[in-house]
Amino acid sequence: MAAVGLSGLSQGLSVMARRALKLASLAAATTGVYLYGNEFLDPNDFGVVRVGRAIATTAVITYDYLTSLRSVPYGSEEYDVLKSQIKELFASFEDTPLGAASLAQVHKAVLQDGRTVAVKVQHPKVQAQSSKDILLMEVLLLVVKQIFPDFEFMWLVEEAKKNLPLELDFLNEGRNAEKVAHMLKDFDFLKVPRIYWELSTRRVLLMEFMEGGQVNDRAYMKRNGIDVNEISRNLGKLYSEMIFVNGFVHCDPHPGNVLVKKCPASGKAHIILLDHGLYQVLSESFRMDYCRLWQALIKADMKRVQKYSRRLGAGDLYPLFACMLTARSWESVNRGIDRSPVSASEDVEIRSNAAAYLPQITQLLNNVPRQMLLLLKTNDLLRGIESALHTRASASSFLNMSRCCIRAVSTYQRSKNRSLYRRAQISLTEALSLWQINLYELFLWLKGSRLGNWVVALLSWMHHSTH
Repeated sequence: MAAVGLSGLSQGLSVMARRALKLASLAAATTGVYLYGNEFLDPNDFGVVRVGRAIATTAVITYDYLTSLRSVPYGSEEYDVLKSQIKELFASFEDTPLGAASLAQVHKAVLQDGRTVAVKVQHPKVQAQSSKDILLMEVLLLVVKQIFPDFEFMWLVEEAKKNLPLELDFLNEGRNAEKVAHMLKDFDFLKVPRIYWELSTRRVLLMEFMEGGQVNDRAYMKRNGIDVNEISRNLGKLYSEMIFVNGFVHCDPHPGNVLVKKCPASGKAHIILLDHGLYQVLSESFRMDYCRLWQALIKADMKRVQKYSRRLGAGDLYPLFACMLTARSWESVNRGIDRSPVSASEDVEIRSNAAAYLPQITQLLNNVPRQMLLLLKTNDLLRGIESALHTRASASSFLNMSRCCIRAVSTYQRSKNRSLYRRAQISLTEALSLWQINLYELFLWLKGSRLGNWVVALLSWMHHSTH
């Protein structure tokens, strides 16, 4: 089968899934752009949201604090009244948002007690409009399917219906943030903004203010002495832990939601994870199949690749599925995806062949478990970050994935065995497997270091001197 990959799918899957699953104020015109456009068309450019963005916005303060944004002409009498109300809660409140998206926008503010906070406020009428927007989307997709019977993207509507209510509930986002912070507390490089519950509602979220450069900004990292390879490794560790070990996955890691900053005190680079509205919870059976599939992909074990791809709904399209997951050609998958990084020619080949396989790709997306859809999107976003940092397909990323898969499978196996002997056996096998990975990682480090070159030269000299 010719090479097909997710990097080639970025104009299809990435745009479709990322925008459709993060649906808000979606009119029929914008739906078409989401499905087929190469550039992101912000739905805020339409209707009431467009008006709200075109003029200055401010917050309406009620009993439960800020309940929504309200479009008020800048400089009007009503604007001045509302601004004076804000001063009761804030020492300062910046009218210009730090960032704006389809559902909400974020303002920087300082509370009366001196704490600097980020105030995420939902756009007006988003809640009321969402059901109408999904209906419009559903009707449009049904019309497209009537014209093009091979069109298999009705799952977009199902995912929007499931995920949008969760994203509209900012208290749910706050709970997700706290859960992932606790879950990954052992990673001292990860920072998740603290939630101020006493000042938050379903439509307004107050968080600790954190700032930094975007994770794909190499120039920012160079200016601040941040090692791009370290950032890439740590980001891979975070997501491998979320996907394979915990089954609780932050599914919107675009560069605006992943910041980096060097701590002045320790000199360590921190990864700041923002926007916790969209998470995927993986079932145990799905997670185990996914772990074993990646283990097979890393080892280039084609029989197991076929077995676990089929178990995940790929059927006879398992070669295409493997290419989509790895963003590599089928030849590279057979050879071993950790053997060599993606070449420019392979990347071009993947992109050019993706369009030819669009019917099969749509069939796959329709057949795989719904849990897979957000993972494909997440993989695509992470791969985009790696490409921007020039760290794509590094050996360390596969080693970290292997560690997490081994730990996850071993934990699962121990949970299913009551025999102490069998549990001990599983733990010993796990320890040996992890030790092998550590040894291989040490070998790679020595191979690429000056010390390693010196040791090789010394051994070579000793060998020749004894003969």
